[in-house]
Amino acid sequence: MIELDETDRQLLRLLVADASLPTAELGRRLGLSQPATWRRVKRLKEAGVIAGRRLRLDPAALGFGVTVFLGVKLAAKSQVNLADFERAVGAIREVQLVEHVLGLYDFRLRVVARDLADFERVLRRRIMTLPGVGALEANVLLSEERRPGPI
Repeated sequence: MIELDETDRQLLRLLVADASLPTAELGRRLGLSQPATWRRVKRLKEAGVIAGRRLRLDPAALGFGVTVFLGVKLAAKSQVNLADFERAVGAIREVQLVEHVLGLYDFRLRVVARDLADFERVLRRRIMTLPGVGALEANVLLSEERRPGPI
């Protein structure tokens, strides 16, 4: 684990808020030169603290008005079933996130659809036909608030 000083923490807060900020602007806000800021960012990337930068799209603006969190319990658990399921579910483009979890369900999926009828189509034709699928539980997202992490 890498040691983080207060400047590193401030840098990470700025990047979490807006990952597109150039190092010169980050340095200005931190009271550092651009090269010193660049070196810090590079060190954090090399240490794995910064794992990448992502573009966040608004599903509703793209015509996907429904987001569903789907709990999936596999019928029979084995390494073959887990790998087969993960590979198959990863090929479904409406599935935005696949999380292997501990608890009542084996997987938690984040699925986007145009509307409930579209979600039903994806569920019946794509997800329920996957290898090893047993019990399912769907939770429709009503609202979402993004909150920064503990950094």
